[in-house]
Amino acid sequence: MPKKILIIDDEPDVVTFLGTLLRKNGYQVCEACDGVEGMKKVLEEKPDLVCLDLLMPEKTGLKMYREMRKDEHLQDVPVIMVTGIEAVDPWDFKGFKQFIHERSIPAPQGYIEKPIDKDQFLKAVREVLGE
Repeated sequence: MPKKILIIDDEPDVVTFLGTLLRKNGYQVCEACDGVEGMKKVLEEKPDLVCLDLLMPEKTGLKMYREMRKDEHLQDVPVIMVTGIEAVDPWDFKGFKQFIHERSIPAPQGYIEKPIDKDQFLKAVREVLGE
């Protein structure tokens, strides 16, 4: 059975791009457009991985990520943060890990910047899933 990946992003083009890329590489995909819908989907779908945008309406990816890490049923679901925020302090990956750590929340398993490089993204997905 293929691994299930939940894409949560408010940009339809990003959802389409990532969904198509993942499906072409043998993954099952489900989608959500913001953190509120994303929390519902992660509970319903029980994905093997969540690709989570940071900046979204309704509920930011960071807020959703915090909620996942505090929920005993979701705290072990791997997350790759996908964001358009440039890798400059404090948002570079090391800075982001420090930012999360200071709030006593484990860092996500991956971090990908937009525009998304498809090879880099697939490599991160495979690494997180242990493939």
